[in-house]
Amino acid sequence: MMKRTLFAAALGLMTTQYAFGSSDGSWDAIFAKANGTCIGQSEMNTPEASAPVVFDDATGKIAVLLRGELGRGKAKTKVNLICLYDKKTGRASIAEYRWLGS
Repeated sequence: MMKRTLFAAALGLMTTQYAFGSSDGSWDAIFAKANGTCIGQSEMNTPEASAPVVFDDATGKIAVLLRGELGRGKAKTKVNLICLYDKKTGRASIAEYRWLGS
């Protein structure tokens, strides 16, 4: 009886990590939504986007770095933007960033 209880407890502990984890499909969907929202709000001409950077659940944010050009014709300007996508609300905040020393 004791061996069965210990085996059941060990089996339960080994499988709990899979029960609470998100599937690859759900992560792909949230990443696609974050990228689409960030790229859409950036108003850039053909932006390049980084792989998403996922912060812990307490923050609830995904960051996407964008680089590209804003404007048309001779008024084009190269910019680097950071986008913070809120997983709960689906809203994104965008700000320009510059590397130190450049």
